[in-house]
Amino acid sequence: MTDSYTPPAVWIWDKDKGGAFANINRPIAGATHDKPLPVGAHPLQLYSLGTPNGQKVTILLEELLEAGVTQAEYDAWLIRIGDGDQFGSGFVDVNPNSKIPALMDHSVSPPQRVFESGAILLYLAEKFGKFLPTDPAKRTAALSWLFWQMGSAPILGGGFGHFFAYAPEKYEYPINRYTMEVKRQLDVLDRHLAENDYLAGDEYSIADIAIWPWYAGVLLNRVYGAAEFLDAGSYTHVLRWANQIDARPAVKRGRIVNKTNGPLEDQLHERHDAGDFATKTQDKLEGVA
Repeated sequence: MTDSYTPPAVWIWDKDKGGAFANINRPIAGATHDKPLPVGAHPLQLYSLGTPNGQKVTILLEELLEAGVTQAEYDAWLIRIGDGDQFGSGFVDVNPNSKIPALMDHSVSPPQRVFESGAILLYLAEKFGKFLPTDPAKRTAALSWLFWQMGSAPILGGGFGHFFAYAPEKYEYPINRYTMEVKRQLDVLDRHLAENDYLAGDEYSIADIAIWPWYAGVLLNRVYGAAEFLDAGSYTHVLRWANQIDARPAVKRGRIVNKTNGPLEDQLHERHDAGDFATKTQDKLEGVA
């Protein structure tokens, strides 16, 4: 960076300098408008968008259904963050932080709200007794990696992803700074997966489900278009793990729910029934062969 910047004594928000996300970021919380949330037929109501954070929850829900947990049937409603849906009064009631995903569980009284993707994964895994090891050592490992992801992904998303893909200009210093840390994180995963099939050892868990959409997404070139830049091919053990999980039928379904970008056949804007995957992806709805 050649131009110096001197911070003012008191920062003042200038929404015209917010770049690609100027219309969805603001320095205050709370609702901007009244908008109740829809409620479908199932006890579990998910309000989300098919970003990596949103994919975590839909993948777990599809894995639960694949495992025969019929009580995990759910409605997935699309929250268009570019339109400010996350600032509607109904959404803020479910998640005061105005971030996707957010879940309402109507199978309990009063209905339980759950926000933050990691908390939702843990809530569902404990509720249904699946995808969280019962062995104490493996459970601890799964939770350690789950919380590793919650702390690490903002570097990949809000740091590297923002400056590499979304900032109004390319700045060498932040790109270098965040690239270094992302590659260090990938090396952490690669070394661990060299000796383990999954994050918690030999057992697929919510740790894998949390980490996969972000880190596999980057290495498989589905996020930011940065696979070559990050030398994805050098992380052979992460790639083995990434492709192994990518092949799971529930993952194939879950990763397209609430998705609004990419190929039309990979977009299921809302999911209310298992049959929607065959009949309501955007290519079907728009009549695209």
